[in-house]
Amino acid sequence: PCIPPPPPPANLPPPPPPVPNLPPPPCPGPAAPTFKVEVKNVPPASAPLKSFNWAKLPDTKVNGTIWTELDESKLYASMELEVVDKLFCAYQKNGVPAEGSVEDLTKLGKISKSKILSVIDGRRAQNCTILLSKLKMTDEEISKAILSMDSGDQLPLDMLEQLLKFTPNTEEAALLEEHSTETLARADRFLYEISKIPHYEQRLRCLHYKKRFSFWISDIEPKIKSVMEASREVTRSRRLRRLLELVLALGNYMNKGPRGNASGFRLTSLNKLVDTKSSSSRGVTLLHYLVELAEKRFKEVLKLEEDLCHVKEASKVSMKELECDMTQLRNNLKEVSREIEFQRVQPLVPGDRFLPVMKEFLTSATCRLSEIEDLFQDMKTRFDRAVRLFGEDNSSIQPEDFFVIFDTFLTTLHEAKLDNENMKRKREEEEKRAKQDAEIKKRTTDRKQGAKENGVVISNGSVKGEFDDLISALRTGDVFGEDSIAKIKRSRRSRHSPSSAREDTRERVIGKK
Repeated sequence: PCIPPPPPPANLPPPPPPVPNLPPPPCPGPAAPTFKVEVKNVPPASAPLKSFNWAKLPDTKVNGTIWTELDESKLYASMELEVVDKLFCAYQKNGVPAEGSVEDLTKLGKISKSKILSVIDGRRAQNCTILLSKLKMTDEEISKAILSMDSGDQLPLDMLEQLLKFTPNTEEAALLEEHSTETLARADRFLYEISKIPHYEQRLRCLHYKKRFSFWISDIEPKIKSVMEASREVTRSRRLRRLLELVLALGNYMNKGPRGNASGFRLTSLNKLVDTKSSSSRGVTLLHYLVELAEKRFKEVLKLEEDLCHVKEASKVSMKELECDMTQLRNNLKEVSREIEFQRVQPLVPGDRFLPVMKEFLTSATCRLSEIEDLFQDMKTRFDRAVRLFGEDNSSIQPEDFFVIFDTFLTTLHEAKLDNENMKRKREEEEKRAKQDAEIKKRTTDRKQGAKENGVVISNGSVKGEFDDLISALRTGDVFGEDSIAKIKRSRRSRHSPSSAREDTRERVIGKK
């Protein structure tokens, strides 16, 4: 049965008359049951302990689970809790000796001064503390800088990248909430402060992307342009066409049968010219011959490097990496757009400049990325046209594979040119030396013949000794040195000294007899 309503209080106007033919109002339903959280009977620890990083099940989800069937309170009596107190005391190691007991701590009377709690991993906490020491900013200053999207330019890019590694997860944030900031370690206090910033991780990622965007563009754009320019160069170079004609003619001349009579060849064949070696001249290859031929008849071919200025840079570009970079730029910009939409409906926090800063960035970045995407598509079109022009497979070959052929060939072409110059210089030196040797022999013969005509006998030993001295001086380069000339003069004087003259006179007297 319905409970009648209480009488109206005095001094109030009477209620309006009831409307006829209306059913009586329904009785109010039973009130929703309130969930009463049972207070666990947990024995207190003798000192503050370290936290156990578990994920607590909400009390509202306990009903109907196995947890309603368990009673852990009866286990405490047999758990040796004093050992737990000793092993997992929350104080720093340098506060008390490791072997000290909880009772010792109490006697020291320094518990309140030395306790520092940490709920995060030790290595992670250490690295975070090092980062904070480099930033040289308080937690409040860091929070304000992130809220303002670093309008004061206080957070360098490399520090932002490090801060992204120390984003508190949900479990860490919940554990940090359970403790007072005064008892937390330096890294824990920092994580606690930044966990209060709404959408901290997404906000930090957007800020990092904003600061990194110009670096990404400045890295990608030159790569795209180098492939575009290199594609244009190889398709328009007349010197390259003449070189290909020379190699084609040379190949068809040397190859007979199925390997001859070719209409063209794969570009990789250019770098096989050095593999065909001369059978008569050591160290000479087909490329050396080609360079020598070009020196005589086709000098413009040797200036090919002037036409292909960008192939070296293009040979370092990976199309897969470019595709990956472009995809990352697009995805990051979408993430910024989503976060802007999320922040639009959030209550405004004092000092929060996310919306004005990131909306302006989104507009400019979208325009700039559109330009890069157009450039990227143009690059792929030009590269595809260049590959097909040379009869290569445009479905599989990449810029680093295609342009490295030309870059390698230009290097070997330059080396072959230097080799030819060195070989030419060596031949000239040998010819000069042979000419000098012949001249010395001629002078020696003429001198000997003149001596005979004057009636002077010159022994073979004297002539040979003088000849050897001259040859030695020529080979050492001292033929015109003062020491060498003096030595030759002394040798001549010794051969024409008075004793030598007496021997000559004696020979003449004997001859007369």
